[in-house]
Amino acid sequence: MELIPMTPVNRRDDLRADCSRCVGLCCVALAFARSADFAFTKDAGDPCVNLDDDYRCVIHPELRQRGFKGCTVFDCFGAGQKVTQHTFGGASWRDDPEVRARMFATFPLVRQLQELLVYLDDASSRAEAAPVRKELEQAYADIDALTEASPEDIAAADIDGLRRALGPLLSHVSELVRDGVQLSADARARRPGAELFGAHLAGQDLRGANLRGAWLIGADLRSVDLSHADVLGADFRDAELGGANLSETMFLTQFQVNAAQGDAMTLLPESVSRPSHWRR
Repeated sequence: MELIPMTPVNRRDDLRADCSRCVGLCCVALAFARSADFAFTKDAGDPCVNLDDDYRCVIHPELRQRGFKGCTVFDCFGAGQKVTQHTFGGASWRDDPEVRARMFATFPLVRQLQELLVYLDDASSRAEAAPVRKELEQAYADIDALTEASPEDIAAADIDGLRRALGPLLSHVSELVRDGVQLSADARARRPGAELFGAHLAGQDLRGANLRGAWLIGADLRSVDLSHADVLGADFRDAELGGANLSETMFLTQFQVNAAQGDAMTLLPESVSRPSHWRR
């Protein structure tokens, strides 16, 4: 594979998947099982049969119709191009068995680190986070440096420990942001980790609600206002977001949005792209 020179990027661009600069790592390194999300089972390390010689998916426009809904939900947070272009200098898993093993082991770890960077970038961008912005920026710099370390240093890192250490800082930012919101009765009723499978929440004012880790699978969130709500780790699989306002929702990721259903009236933050499978 020809090395594509690294160029200065906006921080948020570094956290977006860029398949043109990756060697199809998500299509090879990861395993998936036959289910409603995948049409067949694939072991980790085996190239998907739909991956061509140029590391592109030959059925990409038809993934959902062909039984690969899970592929349209997945997001690497920019780990694919970082591992390909920086960690391995443009090399491909097809070039060398040793590169193959190290690359496949590194990719999922860098994805976890990139996800932490997404949360830190969101937190740091909030005006209310001014009292702790220095700590947020230092944490971002430290984790970003780790994503650019050697595969051996990345493998040795305690990523779970990093996640636990960041928890209080991100929670503090969440409190700072939500403290400025006058909560409705609906928002006050919501709790972190709430089991809201298929819940009918359409039209509710959930501004400032704490929905961390909430189970929102199949929930009806049409026209809900989630401004300044904390949704870190919330499960939005098949949630209906038509007409909802998520433009200022905290810790909302591309992965969560990809898993949901929305439409042209759904408001999203600039850091998140509107999925192509959403209704027009």
